[in-house]
Amino acid sequence: MKKSSLTLLFVAMLFALAACGGNSSSSDKEGSKSASTVSSGEDIYEQSCIGCHGKDLSGGGGPSLKEVGKKYDEKQIADIAKNGIGSMPKGLVDEEQAKEVAKWLAEKK
Repeated sequence: MKKSSLTLLFVAMLFALAACGGNSSSSDKEGSKSASTVSSGEDIYEQSCIGCHGKDLSGGGGPSLKEVGKKYDEKQIADIAKNGIGSMPKGLVDEEQAKEVAKWLAEKK
């Protein structure tokens, strides 16, 4: 009895996890909108930049971005985000993501 109950619980958990997996076809219904046009600059930062620049923008492997808006304008930040600079590699975000994250970071002054 215990073994069958555990098996049933395990199968139910698998189905629940599968249901949470998302459906890529929903983005197809929206036309040409990509995930990057839906994400905010902060979301993109958390997905692509936080590992080097820190959760609180204080830096780590990369420089602090706490006051990056004082040093660079939005266009410059977007260019750096897309093309890299120094030891930061290019291609971590696409052009639209770079624009979104630049809008958000340019406000950091």
